[in-house]
Amino acid sequence: MKIPKPAIRRLAVYYRCLQRLKEEGKEKTSSKELAQRLGIKACQIRKDLSYFGEFGKRGVGYNIDNLLEKLKAILGLESVWKAIVIGAGNLGKAIAGYKGIKEQGFDVVALFDVDGRKVGKKVNEAEIHHMDDLEEFVKENNVKIAVICVPKESAQQVAEAAEKAGVEGILNFAPTVINVSVPVENVDIAVSLKSLTFQIIRRKGKEK
Repeated sequence: MKIPKPAIRRLAVYYRCLQRLKEEGKEKTSSKELAQRLGIKACQIRKDLSYFGEFGKRGVGYNIDNLLEKLKAILGLESVWKAIVIGAGNLGKAIAGYKGIKEQGFDVVALFDVDGRKVGKKVNEAEIHHMDDLEEFVKENNVKIAVICVPKESAQQVAEAAEKAGVEGILNFAPTVINVSVPVENVDIAVSLKSLTFQIIRRKGKEK
């Protein structure tokens, strides 16, 4: 059964919401409560979860600890994923320096750049390496994920180099489409902002 990509993305959102509920001391929740917190229809939450089996009982809801464990297994978060950032500019360094990413099961172990002046410097504990050392580092350190933060003109070449080096997935922040055989998640901030302005304009139109 093919699972829609938006449903997979929403699972990660549900996981984060459940973590917050647990931090608040709650033991049980419902699709209705999750829906109210996330602005998603309860029936959509139930449908997304149904792709992976039965998680709760009608009229009883979900045990938060149990659902967190099941979602952790589905999302592959039972172990820490090693990641590298390619492109040690402002965005790349910000991502590598974000401590919250490790709390979610991802460890940025190094950055890579073509600028030799940056090589040897550190962002938190992650050292900046030259791109020439990419393949050797990925293989020696069992790196699974590459985060691409380079100009769009370089993104395809960098993605191909990351795939050749052995990474198994790419998170792409470059504002362009890249074509490789490994899974790619594109994060286009400009597109998200345009989507946001559309929603603002539409909301204002409804208020008139």
